[in-house]
Amino acid sequence: MKQNIPFFLPDISQVEIDNVVEVLKSDWITTGSKTKEFERKISDYCGTNKTICLNSATAALEMCLRMLGVGPGDEVITSAYTFTASASVIDHVGAKIVLVDTEKDSYYMSVTELEKAITPKTKAVIPVDIAGVMCDYDWIFEVIENKKKLFEANNNVQAKFGRIVVLADAAHSFGATYKDQMSGSVADFTAFSFHAVKNLTTAEGGALIWKSIDEDFDQYIYGIINTLSLHGQTKDAFSKNQLGAWEYDIVAPAYKCNMTDIQAAIGLGQLANYAEKLKKRRYIVNKYIEGFSDILMIDPLVHYNEKGHSSGHLFLMRLKDQDEVGRNNFIHKLAECGITANVHYKPLPLLTAYKNIGFKMESYPNSYNQYKNEVTLPLYTRLSKEDVNYIIKMCKEACDFI
Repeated sequence: MKQNIPFFLPDISQVEIDNVVEVLKSDWITTGSKTKEFERKISDYCGTNKTICLNSATAALEMCLRMLGVGPGDEVITSAYTFTASASVIDHVGAKIVLVDTEKDSYYMSVTELEKAITPKTKAVIPVDIAGVMCDYDWIFEVIENKKKLFEANNNVQAKFGRIVVLADAAHSFGATYKDQMSGSVADFTAFSFHAVKNLTTAEGGALIWKSIDEDFDQYIYGIINTLSLHGQTKDAFSKNQLGAWEYDIVAPAYKCNMTDIQAAIGLGQLANYAEKLKKRRYIVNKYIEGFSDILMIDPLVHYNEKGHSSGHLFLMRLKDQDEVGRNNFIHKLAECGITANVHYKPLPLLTAYKNIGFKMESYPNSYNQYKNEVTLPLYTRLSKEDVNYIIKMCKEACDFI
């Protein structure tokens, strides 16, 4: 019997609803105590000293680059195989986007190509944790250390590192681990997404988190990001609202990308039950892998091994020996069965904006080969066992169809 299984459904419990109602009744709904509590709990969860919540992972990436002083004349490296946000923020700050290809048969940037791409103008690298599986950060840091002599600092934050900064696009990997380290405590800086389709959602939202440098410098970084995200004000609205505390200054014509207490209230509810959500996602991933074990055509991404545990955000798989036509026929066949599948991602050089910048797909053959036969199946906590079994059955039938 045909079912209707969307690609994603949010998992909102009564806890989140009650939290939001509490905030709505509190007379304070924008950035305030709930947002600060959410920041503290994210840091506790990830094992870091500081987190700042913003309105998106994109804002977290961009504000971090601005705090680092990255701008015109600088270069920032990221993967050709990613969503546009990983690269668009580089353009926003006026720096040059440098794209590198993936390793062969991999969704992750090639370490060899990364090494070739580094120049004295390189100020940051943005690796991308695809599907909730973290990159091999030891390799990335090894390359950066080997190129340390090329680095030229632009400001005091860059000078503190004395090398290229690793800013992880961890939009997918909240709750993942790499060699027993939590995402958020591995890269120098990490940007999380809490968008509606993410494992942990605040409807829209994100956070920037970083490995502690020292307590004073951590607070310095927090202060810069906070100021950048609130129009360059020296005080946020909550502080200005205290008795007699209206006075403030604008120190830069900055930006507006703060998180509200309404969003944070949702996030606090989600975080309280996050371990159970990760457990359910792992169950679904393992059911898929088990179900496809006898289908030679299907090659799924490995989520759990000795290097770390995924957050189980997306179930990516490739259809061996298929091209875009075969892949699209497979997706259409699933659609006829009521299953919505997706593709993650179109490599950036396939997109008009990046073609116009001058990127050519033929320069990134490995990224194209990953994309041309990739299919992403539904993976979310509201999927039932029956849903998962039905998806597996229909995928097997679709393999026969193409």
